[in-house]
Amino acid sequence: MEGREEDVKVGANRFPERQPLGTSAQTHKDYKEPPPAPLFEPHELVSWSFYRAGIAEFVATFLFLYITVNTVMGVNRAPSKCASVGIQGIAWAFGGMIFALVYCTAGISGGHINPAVTFGLFLARKLSLTRAVFYIIMQTLGAIAGAGVVKGFQKTQYELLGGGANVVSHGYTKGDGLGAEIVGTFVLVYTVFSATDAKRKARDSHVPVLAPLPIGFAVFLVHLATIPITGTGINPARSLGAAIIYDKAHAWDDQWIFWVGPFIGAALAAFYHMVVIRAIPFHSRA
Repeated sequence: MEGREEDVKVGANRFPERQPLGTSAQTHKDYKEPPPAPLFEPHELVSWSFYRAGIAEFVATFLFLYITVNTVMGVNRAPSKCASVGIQGIAWAFGGMIFALVYCTAGISGGHINPAVTFGLFLARKLSLTRAVFYIIMQTLGAIAGAGVVKGFQKTQYELLGGGANVVSHGYTKGDGLGAEIVGTFVLVYTVFSATDAKRKARDSHVPVLAPLPIGFAVFLVHLATIPITGTGINPARSLGAAIIYDKAHAWDDQWIFWVGPFIGAALAAFYHMVVIRAIPFHSRA
């Protein structure tokens, strides 16, 4: 037993202390805040990567609408919820498609697939106005095409089953629907900011984070909560695309909710992450 105390001391000093976790690991050496994107980038308009990114957003939103609208119609067509995948299945279809499509397109366009996400990232100066507008246009066209293909394959069923169009459900007010869209989009966009935060990746490099997973899971959870209220929009392109192809009066009555709500939610999430959590404006003053 002699020398045991000395062995303990040597052993304790032999290995360096584990890297601190969380905020205690924040240093100026492992991370430098990237500069904000310029408001206009004219040179993007002559870059193939710019148009490739837009095409990726179009295709991703097209596939998103095709799969999810078919899922919604399948549930509506079933004689009972027990004979279909139900609300949980719809939520999984939306969340699962976002997970897969963000994973596929993140390295090309950033994997937005949603004008509200693009708007939030634009407010945070993560991309230029030029790119933001182009993305929103391509997302909207992709959503229209996706819903259009569903209707082209099964026109009668599409019109009978509602075409996946978003409306405020009976028993809820327009204020209820607007609130659900604001909070639901806040959850999604805040998750996007957190999952893709470059500083977090630098600080917690020992904790691998697959960004599409929490983003898709956030979409899944929001759908579980808000499908009974609005059918869950939280994506203006998805709501507009279905409304244009379905083209019934009641699909247009509440359409403003599915643009105003998500854009307000995205703006609040951008403000919360950039100003409250990251305090970037205060860092720039220092």
